[in-house]
Amino acid sequence: MKQVVAHYRDGRIVKGVTSDFLPAKDRFHLLPAGSEPGATPIEVLISSLKAVFFVFDLKGFPEHKKSNVFDRPLPGRKIRVVFADGEVMTGTTNGYDPRRTGFVLFPADIASNNDRCFVVSGAAKEITFL
Repeated sequence: MKQVVAHYRDGRIVKGVTSDFLPAKDRFHLLPAGSEPGATPIEVLISSLKAVFFVFDLKGFPEHKKSNVFDRPLPGRKIRVVFADGEVMTGTTNGYDPRRTGFVLFPADIASNNDRCFVVSGAAKEITFL
């Protein structure tokens, strides 16, 4: 099970765990944090999302100040994403293809709570290689 934070295009955020997320699929299942034992996971449509953040801790690191500076060498091509809501992320990717639904971004910020992020291409206003 992977800990994830699903950010919807409409601003909603759902934290929980998933065991069936695949970048090529159009949906996955998420068991929201705090669900009762035996609860049924919710179905999440990729088309309704901005991004899926794979995180180290569902509580996050509230004291951390977000940075888009590359503070360590990372494999892949450097990329900058500006989402439709104005959020900016930088990192690297090995799989951006504008014809695909999305791609995995590894954040530039080493202190981030995000291990990686699946960016839904349709939720981005701008995607630029650096």
